[in-house]
Amino acid sequence: MTPFGQRMRELRAERRLTQQQQAEQLGVSKAYISALEMGKRGKPSAPFVDQICVWLGLIWDDAEELKTLAAMSHPKPTIDASGTHPEAVALANLLAQNIDSLDEDACERLMIHLREELSRKQS
Repeated sequence: MTPFGQRMRELRAERRLTQQQQAEQLGVSKAYISALEMGKRGKPSAPFVDQICVWLGLIWDDAEELKTLAAMSHPKPTIDASGTHPEAVALANLLAQNIDSLDEDACERLMIHLREELSRKQS
């Protein structure tokens, strides 16, 4: 499941709506909605996420959250480390080769640390 798919499912459940209702309203198949949630399709387009936000009645921060999650929900991301330093190439490869062995807690710790490093660079 992708972060976007998980949140979309939570929002739909809060409203007691089904995948079938969502699919019919948005003009796609139920199979597409399921595949999108489970990470078996690429990240959704921005206009499609906008449609979902309207359908769910999301505004402001809630809509922005869903859009941010959609942008971070490509199930097969690629990292182009060409032109970077050797440590960046090694990091990209280490992550690609071991992502399946990291549990949720380990992923969260790594993301926190990476965000802190990125924030330091931007300051």
